[in-house]
Amino acid sequence: MKPSLNTMLFAAALALSFPTLADAKTFDLQNAGIQEIQDAVGAGALSYEKLTQLYLARIAAYDKQGPSLNTVITLNKAALDTARALDKERKTKGLRSPLMGIPILAKDNYDTADMPTSGGSFVLANSLPYQDAPSIRQLREAGAIILAKVNMDEFAHGGIGYSSRLGQTLNAHDPRRHPAGSSGATGSGLAAWFAPLGLGSDTGGSIRGPSSANGVVGIKPTNGLISRTGIMPCVLSFDTGGPMARTVYDATVALGAMTGVDPQDPLTSTSAGLYYKDYTPFLKKDALKGARLGVIRDFQGTDPEVDRVFDAALLELKAQGAVLVDGLKYPAIAINNRSDVMDPMRAEVKDNYVAYLGTLRPGLPKTVTEMAELGMKLTAPQGEFRPHPSVFTRFKALGEREPITNLSYTSAKQYGMKAVQGAVLGLMEAHQVQALVYPTRSRQPEIIDPNVANVVDRKGAPSLTSIANVTQFPDVIVPAGITNEKMPVTISFLGPAYSEPRLLGYAYSYEQATHHRVSPATTPPLPGERFDY
Repeated sequence: MKPSLNTMLFAAALALSFPTLADAKTFDLQNAGIQEIQDAVGAGALSYEKLTQLYLARIAAYDKQGPSLNTVITLNKAALDTARALDKERKTKGLRSPLMGIPILAKDNYDTADMPTSGGSFVLANSLPYQDAPSIRQLREAGAIILAKVNMDEFAHGGIGYSSRLGQTLNAHDPRRHPAGSSGATGSGLAAWFAPLGLGSDTGGSIRGPSSANGVVGIKPTNGLISRTGIMPCVLSFDTGGPMARTVYDATVALGAMTGVDPQDPLTSTSAGLYYKDYTPFLKKDALKGARLGVIRDFQGTDPEVDRVFDAALLELKAQGAVLVDGLKYPAIAINNRSDVMDPMRAEVKDNYVAYLGTLRPGLPKTVTEMAELGMKLTAPQGEFRPHPSVFTRFKALGEREPITNLSYTSAKQYGMKAVQGAVLGLMEAHQVQALVYPTRSRQPEIIDPNVANVVDRKGAPSLTSIANVTQFPDVIVPAGITNEKMPVTISFLGPAYSEPRLLGYAYSYEQATHHRVSPATTPPLPGERFDY
């Protein structure tokens, strides 16, 4: 019996009313990046308000409960209202930028006019800046939502994610271990997918160590590419802010939004004509084909598991067409940069803090000596966490230190930095390589010492990350695999100043070929995070 014409027309209409299996998509918060989020919102299957609620639910479930990662200092009370306003704008005016409605975890040393900026310290717990840092303002102008301010090592000292403001942040992959520092809570929060994007700052490895320890992507940009105004200083000659994310694409989008010349930060003038507002065109899957990469082997043997993952990553780079020049080691002047260059230049911390503290409201300390006096008064927990003892003793010593006109400082600033820079460029030129690749951290994150607040001198893993700060060169970090202990390992691509386009291309090509990022077992999916549309 043949179907009637009406039956056939009804069947055709029904087929047009519902998407085919090929057209159906699945939204999965665990793997959702900026593109997937915007696709779902554009299709009407998700709103920015719902997205923000999903991330807030994860924070509620896992930050102070469950594994109690202890990353968030302050939640943005206006986050949901902001998301609703952005939903209305999207419907009436369209997509403002790829960052529209995207939640971000901001390290607690970025000035935010709507939330305190404490640097992880009880001393500045009530410090509400007059205005956003330029990088925060730029992200908000792009439509991003600053979801929370997250923990950090107190005033960026310590390297293990511990502060007097919040105590110890835990590593989401293994809560017995630290998340590295000083941007440790940004790294741990991203690993637990409390947000797709985060902000860190880096003076000697504080974006890259946490990116590695938590298995996420990080960008330590060329110093001068991003304004440092409104980011609490450490050593400004080495300081930079930078994005952290769960994918190279997402970090790249954030980087473009944060670049630009800032009249208040003279170093950014060096980026004029060299920065991009959109680096995504440089993300090509075949970027590694023919790329000559120098393989740095300093500190090999520190952790056999890190070495094993790194060696496997090198084979993967070769498989993507990279030409590896193996067995390279940095010249001694680069390896010894901490004692020869970085330590003498800590003399500028005193003046850097006077400049920053002078921008804060009345009633707050104005010098490192005042901060030291306040910090050293807290000798036992008083409803707060005891600060790491070395933080305020360092500030006290800095307050008594010679001015930055002394010979050791000026020699390090004028000659030491250039000598290290020349040594690195000379190594690259001698071997005709376009970038250097190395394991970001030489060993897995250490087990947390329960007596951490009383340990004065802590010896961390040997590290190469400070070389990028002294040279002011960019360094891009991408997940490379996991150890037998299920801890992530990352590789770093380091290149000359303003070589971000090339480095991001290498990182993206490697990421897309390997997909090594893993989600922690401690923070599993929650109901409603996955749906078809």
